[in-house]
Amino acid sequence: MPTPIKMPALSPTMEEGTLAKWLVKEGDQVSAGDIMAEIETDKATMEFEAVDEGTIVAIDVPEGTEGVKVGTVIATLAGEDEDPEETKAAAGSDAASEDTNESANESESKDAAPADSPAGAGGDEAPASGNGGNGAATSARRDPAKAPPVPRADGERVIASPLARRIAEQKGIDLSSVTGSGPNGRIVKADVEQAESAAPAAAAPSAAREAPAPAAPQQQGEFGAPYEEVKLNNVRKVIARRLTEAKQSIPHIYLTVDVRLDALLKLRGELNASLEADGVKLSVNDLLIKALARALQRVPQCNVSFQGDALHQYQRQDISVAVAAPSGLITPIVTDAGRKGLAQISTEMKELAGKAREGKLQPHEYQGGTASLSNLGMFGTKQFDAVINPPQAMILAVGAGEKRPHVIDGALGVATMMTATGSFDHRAIDGVDGAQLMDAFRQLVENPMGLLV
Repeated sequence: MPTPIKMPALSPTMEEGTLAKWLVKEGDQVSAGDIMAEIETDKATMEFEAVDEGTIVAIDVPEGTEGVKVGTVIATLAGEDEDPEETKAAAGSDAASEDTNESANESESKDAAPADSPAGAGGDEAPASGNGGNGAATSARRDPAKAPPVPRADGERVIASPLARRIAEQKGIDLSSVTGSGPNGRIVKADVEQAESAAPAAAAPSAAREAPAPAAPQQQGEFGAPYEEVKLNNVRKVIARRLTEAKQSIPHIYLTVDVRLDALLKLRGELNASLEADGVKLSVNDLLIKALARALQRVPQCNVSFQGDALHQYQRQDISVAVAAPSGLITPIVTDAGRKGLAQISTEMKELAGKAREGKLQPHEYQGGTASLSNLGMFGTKQFDAVINPPQAMILAVGAGEKRPHVIDGALGVATMMTATGSFDHRAIDGVDGAQLMDAFRQLVENPMGLLV
């Protein structure tokens, strides 16, 4: 028996997805663990692996299809001991049987009962025949006008569902000119309807077809400026929905500190010199991840989430780090960052950021987190306020390090300074607790030896 391959649920919240790309084609052999497709969820584009061995005999959902419900059959697999051609024919036969039943049910509802009978009036009585609802289907199969496939001009026979044939006959549409979108190229009802809507353009005189098409009118916005409409992908839709909900439902409080970076930059240079032989190169962001995690250890009342009538106070510091990916912002997680060394944080962060940009993060690598860090310093941004990522209760926004006038040992001097702003959920975190966290973060950055223990 053919094995249906269904749209998987690649995350606990996934209900539908976009079949972004097929990495196999009909006739390909696959083994368990082979990557068959890339599927775009509401969070990222993820790889879909085969769980059985066999041959792909049919691809039922073409790549690029959006809104594919979880559980929808997207392809058909023949097992090792099955003949792919027979399996393909069986799959086509099953689909054709469904179309025949569709035609039979429609015929039964429209033609079999008079308007004044219970069935014609919308009643649910079953037919008196011992064959039940299959009598109309049997009649449809015996109808010589519907059963044989329509031949194409070159002698090739058209594969079309009975319902598609009947609609084409009623509308006067030549099925040999219709391209089928069903399994194995079968023409279905939607293909005939689409061909009907395109018929007036196809019937235009050849002189008109040869004339250059007029340029499409340029769209203009409400202020008269021309624009091009860009369709939102699933990730961008989720970002828009979640951040709107966050700003509408979470009372944000913002606390800002200026942090001197000179000691941290000096320590980073020394550590990189000693770690060069191991192929590890620490970034400033790696040290800031560690500093935030250690600050949450010192001020655990900020490592929480608001849960209506209760707070969840977390025993581990899982830091979500904002990464810009082609599909939109995503936040891979450095789990238990408070207990990990700087080299391990650096290695994990590079791997996670690479997977985020390639759209290959797994759900456990971006779902969760107890607090977030967003760093726009590499773009020269001096200061900004970040939006909390629910259900977390805080996010730290850090800007660029820059030379500024600063009082050093009672005298005015120049220091490398960075501005950091914490956004806190005021339902869960009081202002004094948030201020303590920001002070702990500042102390750890300015005295970075505390990051090594």
